[in-house]
Amino acid sequence: MTKPLSFSFILILFLTDSCFAQLPSETRVIEIIDGNSLRQKSIDSVNKLETIAGNVLLREGFTKFSCDSAIINRQQNTIEAFGNVHINDADSLHTYSQYLKYFGNERVAHLTKDAKLTDKKGTLLTQDLTYDLAAGIGIYNTGGKVINGSTVLTSKEGIYYADTKDVYFKNNVDLTDPKYKIKADSLLYNTQTQVVTFIGPTNIKSKEANIFTTQGTYDLKNGNAFFGTRSLVTDSSSRIYQADRIAIDENAGLAELEGRAVIKDSANGVIVTANHIYLNNKNSSFLAVNKPVMIIQQEKDSIYISADTLFSGFTTSIYSQALAKKNDSVKIDSTGKIFRSGKPLQGDTVKTILKIDSSQRRITDTLKTSFIPKPVLNDSLQSDVLVNKDSVVNLHRSDTLARDIIDSPVNNIIKQKYSVNDSLQRDTLKGTKVIKLNRPDTAFRYFLAFHHVRIFNDSLQSVCDSLFFSGQDSVFRLFQEPVVWSGKSQVTGDTIYLYTKNKNPERLYVYDSGMIVNESHKEIYNQIAGKTINAYFKDGAIDYARVKGQKAESIYYVQDNDSAYVGMNNSTGDVIDMLFLKGELNKVKVINDVHGIMYPMRQIPGDKKFLKAFKWLDKRRPKNKLELFE
Repeated sequence: MTKPLSFSFILILFLTDSCFAQLPSETRVIEIIDGNSLRQKSIDSVNKLETIAGNVLLREGFTKFSCDSAIINRQQNTIEAFGNVHINDADSLHTYSQYLKYFGNERVAHLTKDAKLTDKKGTLLTQDLTYDLAAGIGIYNTGGKVINGSTVLTSKEGIYYADTKDVYFKNNVDLTDPKYKIKADSLLYNTQTQVVTFIGPTNIKSKEANIFTTQGTYDLKNGNAFFGTRSLVTDSSSRIYQADRIAIDENAGLAELEGRAVIKDSANGVIVTANHIYLNNKNSSFLAVNKPVMIIQQEKDSIYISADTLFSGFTTSIYSQALAKKNDSVKIDSTGKIFRSGKPLQGDTVKTILKIDSSQRRITDTLKTSFIPKPVLNDSLQSDVLVNKDSVVNLHRSDTLARDIIDSPVNNIIKQKYSVNDSLQRDTLKGTKVIKLNRPDTAFRYFLAFHHVRIFNDSLQSVCDSLFFSGQDSVFRLFQEPVVWSGKSQVTGDTIYLYTKNKNPERLYVYDSGMIVNESHKEIYNQIAGKTINAYFKDGAIDYARVKGQKAESIYYVQDNDSAYVGMNNSTGDVIDMLFLKGELNKVKVINDVHGIMYPMRQIPGDKKFLKAFKWLDKRRPKNKLELFE
């Protein structure tokens, strides 16, 4: 039986072996530390082999090799190791296999049969691995796998960099994680930071989103991501997000889209474009700036809206907000104010601005909120809604329960708004009105547009300073010098509400200083003005309008059967009705306390051709949808 090697024998062997004199001075010597048996064999006069068997332990500098058996060629400075091979590279990197061919001069190891490389963070598994100990680089070309905690990456080819802890995966890359599934042609993964870098076509799938990108990074541990080159994101609601650059903070629920950004909500038929869009996924809100445009899609006549700023979020009605807690109730006092727990309810139009650190390309956790007060409307903008036979509740028009035809009987309003199927119930408790909500809270999408608002579709155009639209009632609320054009008619007023049905204009209501100007011919304008205007649409054009209040006044140019102008009628009255035919003003009817005068065309005084507040604002009118993108 062969006796184990002694350390003194090994030392004598190293000192007396003449082959060492032939090795280059920079070559590190392979030392035999331990083994059960040692044999020497001469291949020729130059090459000599040393075979070690049983619990073999070798060392080269700070690198240790262990195996079941090994063959050392001193002339070529190589090791061939068999069975349970383990390379310990300075206690920082460990490599395993069942077979090893090591070239000491180059410090390159070829490992086959169940090769494994680990850096205490991740583990690389393959059947054929080339590991350069000098450069700290491991390469496989026949398929491999990296396991890092619960993350598993596989690919046909891969390169591991020990210094940076990066793994470059190439050809059929597949990453599986409890949260994500990633397929790519190639990507870079850091086993220490768990950051994935995308350098080719990549598809990322999760419960929340499906992402296509060709460039970017994803921090799997912290949920931060940045994508470039027109990446495409589809969320769980089938909404599509696309931009030149996209930054995501999953933990905060925030995202930033920069550069030709697009949000497409096919379910609701809405598209938003801008150069900058900030998203808050926790409350499903977004803020669009830098030339934003919102498109409300329709089969034939889509609506385009542009402004300096667009904001959108979800809200419930004022009653749903008040009843967020079970069995809660809302009280309305004699002045029409609404209270809960003794405190007056305020509007819910809260704008959340997501602040972005563009230098880091990541979203910070800073949120800045500002409250946008609802417009203060005077008493003339209130309507009475009959609650029961003996009590009436005053509701301001900023609430959406009383937006009905002003001229309709009150009981018709109640039948329309509060049918048997509606679960809004009202009780009378000692003179105090109580509203109960039996159905669960329902959220509604709303939009806010600020400054230089422009609206365009083929049948109707508008401009104003600010706009509010709610999916609860489908009403566009236009504030500060609003103007609406329909065909050859122009409508102005202090505030305009445009009611829509199935995304088409249904009714228009003007609060205070209302005026309709109809261009009958070049420099000939029919004009009707009053305190309020109620207009109705048919096939996208104004079909009927009623002007009321404080002596409504009209200027109407009368035509004969041959469409020749015969004179101008200037009239005043309590109410003026207008009937349109194919977009043209066809008939004017003045009701109650009527006063008027008819001027022949050649005898119209110069100061009587226009009403006091007349303005023809056609230069402000959007002429086509492309203007809104400029």
